[in-house]
Amino acid sequence: MVKDQVRLDGIGYFQVLNKTILPSAFLAPINYYSILFNVPNCIIDINEFYIKQTIRSRYAVYASNGKLNLSIPRIRKNSSKTLMKDIQICYSEPWQKIHWKTIISCYNSSPFFDFYRDKFEEIFQRKDKYLLDLNNHSLLLIKSILKIDNNINFSEKFQNDPKDIDLRNYKFISESINKYDQVFSSKHGYIDNLSIIDLIFNLGPEAVDYLNQFDRTKVI
Repeated sequence: MVKDQVRLDGIGYFQVLNKTILPSAFLAPINYYSILFNVPNCIIDINEFYIKQTIRSRYAVYASNGKLNLSIPRIRKNSSKTLMKDIQICYSEPWQKIHWKTIISCYNSSPFFDFYRDKFEEIFQRKDKYLLDLNNHSLLLIKSILKIDNNINFSEKFQNDPKDIDLRNYKFISESINKYDQVFSSKHGYIDNLSIIDLIFNLGPEAVDYLNQFDRTKVI
């Protein structure tokens, strides 16, 4: 291996000076944080155009009937193209209460739910105007819980360097699955690629070890 290069398995080689570009996300999939916290020189692009029905505003939990997607509603504009940093959250419906009640029903019996409950509940009590602010607060919470101290970098302009590793359109699914115990696994089996909250509520402090040891091969 060339000395000034780092390998991100399944994605290829890139020089340390080059960037790995990620989208902003709310309580993103486990693989997302495994990359963000372990791959050098990551940057979150806040100047891209918002893409609906993605991890930018949607996350997945393990409900009693299986995988359930939850979405943060946004204020729709006439133009279909709005920068991520300009997306505003819609509060016309009590989506926060609905999401939090759903999370309680999903994880109330998980080993570490009571331990982290108050911290996550605060996220669903916020009234941030912009989606980006809510996403960033959720990221700070995840960092605090997992005791991650590395800096998170954000773009100052749209990232379009062809030398960068662009993961903005990835779903963060991996063919290499490292299973852990989940609340409803006896009913529906193991479900991969859920929100980081599934990992934290089920593994607690061991979640960071899972992220560090996660095999990031063939991430798509």
